[in-house]
Amino acid sequence: MINHKIINFMNARMHAWTMAETVDEIFNRLRFGLFTQHVVVNVAKLVNMGRDAELHDSVQSCDIVNIDGMGVFWGVRFLGHDVQERVAGIDLFHALLQRAAQAGEPVYLLGAQQKVLEKAVADLQRGYPDLKIAGHHHGYFWDDEEAVVRDIAESGARLLFVAITSPKKENFINRWKEQLDVDFVMGVGGTFDILAGKTKRAPKFMQKYGLEWFYRLVQEPRRMWKRYLVTNTVFALKLLRVKILG
Repeated sequence: MINHKIINFMNARMHAWTMAETVDEIFNRLRFGLFTQHVVVNVAKLVNMGRDAELHDSVQSCDIVNIDGMGVFWGVRFLGHDVQERVAGIDLFHALLQRAAQAGEPVYLLGAQQKVLEKAVADLQRGYPDLKIAGHHHGYFWDDEEAVVRDIAESGARLLFVAITSPKKENFINRWKEQLDVDFVMGVGGTFDILAGKTKRAPKFMQKYGLEWFYRLVQEPRRMWKRYLVTNTVFALKLLRVKILG
């Protein structure tokens, strides 16, 4: 098991791993039957963790905390940490599905609107014909969480992917992890929306230069302006304060 490359950044423990290291570690833990709660951290989530104790606890209780957003990636390097690459949640999602299909490990997909979810499932079945999808459920179930948890537990899935907005998904996973009866659980945010074509992912050059947040802001300005513009400003100020004051 990997037990190195763990850093502390803005009062948050993170694993400074590559994509390959992360995938290998997750499947090593699956092989040994170790439950793994996974999360990725971007600027918005990191800033919100500083003012939301429940979210902070949910993230920090995870077994693996990857660096997703380029803002966090640049921030930790700016403070002198050795980080080789970001591990974007959607890219990790696809890498894990590919490995799960090869290994015959069943998965469960939770989140998004019903029509969006159905399109995402169809897309994944085309892209990964050997993937075993043990079950799926839309993300609007808050009046009966226990029924959804039972469905997941009875599905036989070993990997669970939760496509719900933050902090709902982190808190849901942390609240029910002992009843889910899966070996791996990961929040994947808006991934199903992208798979279904409801939203688009930023072009590669924007991903490279940390402009995915801006691309999404242009697509959904009313919903995203505060999340990105405010949290990015707060993050930059905190980063400078840490750099100057230590």
